[in-house]
Amino acid sequence: MASKGTKAPAIGIDLGTTYSCVAVWQNNRVEIIPNDQGNRLTPSCVAFTEDGRLFGDVAMNQTNMNPTNTVFAIKRLIGRRFSETSVQNDIKHWAFKVIAGPKDRPKIVVNCRGVEKQFSTEEISSMILLKMKEIAEAYLECTIKNVALTNAVITVPAYFNHSQRQATKNAGVIAGLNVLRIMDEPTAAAIAYGFDKIAVETNEKNVLVFDLGGGTFDVSLLSIGHGKFMVKATAGDTHLGGEDFDDRLVDHCIREFQRKYHKDMTRNARSLRRLRTACERAKRNLSFSPRATIELDYLYDGIDFSSTISQGQFEELNKDLFARCMDLIEKCLGDAKIDKAKVDTVVLVGGSTRIPKIQQLLQDLFNGKELSKGVHPDEAVAYGAAIQAANLNGEVDKEVKDLVLVDVTPLSLGVDKHDERMMTFVVPRNTPIPTKKWCLRQTAYDNQTSALILIYEGESADSQYNNLLGEFTLDGIEPASKGVSKFDVCFDIDADGILTVSAEVRSSGHKKQIVISKQNGDLTLEEIQTMVEQAARYKAEDEKHKERISLEDLAEMLKSKAIDPGRSASEMKTMKEAGENAIAWLETNHLAEIGEINKQLKELKTTFPALCDEN
Repeated sequence: MASKGTKAPAIGIDLGTTYSCVAVWQNNRVEIIPNDQGNRLTPSCVAFTEDGRLFGDVAMNQTNMNPTNTVFAIKRLIGRRFSETSVQNDIKHWAFKVIAGPKDRPKIVVNCRGVEKQFSTEEISSMILLKMKEIAEAYLECTIKNVALTNAVITVPAYFNHSQRQATKNAGVIAGLNVLRIMDEPTAAAIAYGFDKIAVETNEKNVLVFDLGGGTFDVSLLSIGHGKFMVKATAGDTHLGGEDFDDRLVDHCIREFQRKYHKDMTRNARSLRRLRTACERAKRNLSFSPRATIELDYLYDGIDFSSTISQGQFEELNKDLFARCMDLIEKCLGDAKIDKAKVDTVVLVGGSTRIPKIQQLLQDLFNGKELSKGVHPDEAVAYGAAIQAANLNGEVDKEVKDLVLVDVTPLSLGVDKHDERMMTFVVPRNTPIPTKKWCLRQTAYDNQTSALILIYEGESADSQYNNLLGEFTLDGIEPASKGVSKFDVCFDIDADGILTVSAEVRSSGHKKQIVISKQNGDLTLEEIQTMVEQAARYKAEDEKHKERISLEDLAEMLKSKAIDPGRSASEMKTMKEAGENAIAWLETNHLAEIGEINKQLKELKTTFPALCDEN
């Protein structure tokens, strides 16, 4: 708990497909927080081993040896259905197992400490968020200061739908975070770009944020000026990014291997994981070199594999994906009704914007305009999220307090038209929020006394292809001929994106409503609470395992130092016996609680303080 009068800062977390980043507003500026390896980016990766869970860099480093129990790119699954085509395509490229769970939700199957376990996408994401929270706590010395760090802003792609946003927020809750807001990544990046300019900018500037990361692509057009960041339009693809470019390279190499050696390596998880790692490295190298070589000894069936990839080949493999990025820019500009000549700045965000062909296509599209690389492409989103977190947390710095942010709805909202599966659009996409909009409905048949209100999100005229957000039944309609009785449906969205849909009968004033907030979702409150409790148990198990390892290491160290000829016979005997007794205790007390293990550890450290300090 926080000490009296002490307030913990709020953190901004960029929960990325490939890497995550955490930042905080401190000392009148944003600080990007390094992890325990000293890196400012942490792989969004969780590994399950005989010894427990591993996170971030440590998890990623053992991927090739443990591919079926190393989970990454979970952002591509969160809030989705197992049966979706994009999910099925991804599964083909992953070594870890994904199955269909309740309500068609993807479940990840791993082996942890010799036991098969199934995790939801929210649980895996919560583990990554918990790691980012712990990184921030260590940096801010929250344990020393007795301050509870819980408030956070978490970013998502602008084109994430309601289910994906809800699932991300649920992951934050499971990780023990109070999620102040789910924030769009391009908007956060725009804040990073324009935060130091907004106070001095006298004229509005149109800024296009091109955000191409590991697994998602967003483009947003914002106007910056007069103390405001106002989103005008957004477009994107929640399934387009560096992972897809890797997939194309992997598939290319698999075909080449089959052509050369007439062998199918696709069923060997370890071979595929090693190949993917090499392809990822080659992709990064191609951003700075005209050619990259993929070389792997004993890749499959004892065969060494080598292949050289040129920038031209890489561009040809991904030509359609690059073109789709440019098409979505045109869509965003069209929605905003702004000519590309009126775009003042194009800001690059996301690691995949380092690809030379992407930069060339952007410059061609904007008639040679110089691209803005003034923000760090990998850190800009966390940077902006930290500023917004400080703003929502009520931190007093004037620069943060005066920030005004106007966001938009990423997808259209509407209702089903007369149960005909026809979508009536009430709130068009890219509508600034907060907003309130109405539509008029009428009875569909004679003597109708109630109406089912189905609320959808999406762009299809056929409502069955859109995302059903909720439903309710409006009663109290007076019987009359078809079309005579009328009722109004109102969509009210507040600044936090919480949607309230109400319907009112015009003749009687009878009214009913439903609130659809980002706290709702496929998971029930009971399921979320169960996952919170499970997360606490997993964390306790990890802590207990760490203490067991510490005790075992200390015992082995005592045994090794007991053969030092420079020590007396009695001292060597005492050390050897203490080490052996500790090992024996561990072997006979597998179920010992962490307090018991700590007691044993403390006794050894008290008995041999000098040796422990040496170690």
